[in-house]
Amino acid sequence: MFAQLKKFMPSGLYGRAALILIVPVVTIQLVVSVAFIQRHFERVTQQMTGAVVTEVIFLRDRIEAAADLAAAQAEAGALGTALRFQVELPSALVLASDQREALDWSGREVIATFRDQLSGVQGVHLLSNPRRVLMVLDSAKGPMALTIPRDRLSASNPHQLLVLMILTSVLMTLIAYFFLRNQLRPIKRLAEAASAFGRGNHVPYRPRGAQEVRAAGRAFLDMRERIERHMEQRTMMLSGISHDLRTPLTRLRLGLAMQPEDEEQAALLRDVADMQRLVDEFLSFAKGDATEASEETDPLSLVNRIVENALRGGQPVSLGRLDGEGKVNLRPSAVSRALENLIGNAIRYGKRAQVSVAITPRSVVFVVEDDGPGIPADRREEALKPFSRLDSARDPNKGGGVGLGLAIAADIAQSHGGSLRLGVSRDMGGLRAELQILR
Repeated sequence: MFAQLKKFMPSGLYGRAALILIVPVVTIQLVVSVAFIQRHFERVTQQMTGAVVTEVIFLRDRIEAAADLAAAQAEAGALGTALRFQVELPSALVLASDQREALDWSGREVIATFRDQLSGVQGVHLLSNPRRVLMVLDSAKGPMALTIPRDRLSASNPHQLLVLMILTSVLMTLIAYFFLRNQLRPIKRLAEAASAFGRGNHVPYRPRGAQEVRAAGRAFLDMRERIERHMEQRTMMLSGISHDLRTPLTRLRLGLAMQPEDEEQAALLRDVADMQRLVDEFLSFAKGDATEASEETDPLSLVNRIVENALRGGQPVSLGRLDGEGKVNLRPSAVSRALENLIGNAIRYGKRAQVSVAITPRSVVFVVEDDGPGIPADRREEALKPFSRLDSARDPNKGGGVGLGLAIAADIAQSHGGSLRLGVSRDMGGLRAELQILR
């Protein structure tokens, strides 16, 4: 039951806050309307109708005491005018049943009171004129038709209280909503700042709002400052490590180049090249894209440039579908590095690769497909972990990968608020890598 109700619940903070305000107000209105207003007007109607019943009994007694019909008609005219009744005696009108509107609650009490306290009532009609009540009852001089003003039988304008209550409730709900919106706005700004920081963007933020919201905002600023300081220190450390590692590797390469060329020298040079590649990929993964600022970039132009560079490098890469248009806020160098890694993996394990782009209002999806063996479904999650090497699962005859290509691409996608998903290419039969970036 609760799972079904969740489908109709608003997901946003403003919507839920409005629901919290509206539901109690509506509930209170219903309770007050049913428990108070209805009972109040019913009792008032009973008292007012009871007073009119007394006058009707007095009128009928005087008419019945008259000597003849002419005297009775004279008595009815005189007393009717004094009591604000219109009396027709004898009456040819016949009311076989009581009639009223379905929602006329006070009219129901008027009829019930006449029936309970007055004998000889043939019928009570409340439909012909909303300001008048027509009643026919028996008398010794024949049927007597009485037309009574409605305001003498029930409380006048009961809807005014309902309208006033509804208007007041709407006004107070709007005031409460605007006040609550001012309290929710700092929370929304905090969420936007945290979301932007998760994507690598630095959005100016100053704690505002209630005391608890300010405390959360200050905690976020402290956390953001510590993370940025840590990232800066890590970048500086990695720059030093890069210099310290590449210098001895360069000396080793130069020293080996001066040695006589033989099989042992060639093997050592390959080892040094592998070490250099491993260091470069490790530093690329550890550095990430923290030092690069986001900018408005055309994804289609970015992909075209990457494919052209791959073709110039002799890689069999082609362009697939290019859907959508427009610029997206992203880190072009980081995205290029991620796509180059995906293309490199595709070429390493297949004969050709294809790159596609789909731009939607909410995200940008870069798709790299190949015609290789792909990755088994039960090992795709493992393939995204750093230093995970699945060369034997994809092709036992190929190797040499460090195990960071997919991990770097996944890390770059996550820094943009997106993800990297692996699947099977329907067109090419190999691996399908979807690099999704949220806008």
